[in-house]
Amino acid sequence: MIRITVDAEPLEGRDGQTIAGVLIGAGRTAWRSAQTGDRGVFCGIGVCHDCLVTVNGVEGVRACQREAVDGDRVEREVRA
Repeated sequence: MIRITVDAEPLEGRDGQTIAGVLIGAGRTAWRSAQTGDRGVFCGIGVCHDCLVTVNGVEGVRACQREAVDGDRVEREVRA
């Protein structure tokens, strides 16, 4: 098991899961705000930009592509 922090809330996942997988497993379907509303996973393969998050201070990380690592700090991105 791994533990990540998402917007200051601890979440647990399985080793090897993507950040998106951990978020969906925790019941979160949206984690980015855009002009057209909240976004989460759309394509799930890294082609679109709907799942972008900030991980350990690095903006624009695709949650569907990035493996969650124990101790990651994930923050919701707000885009205009």
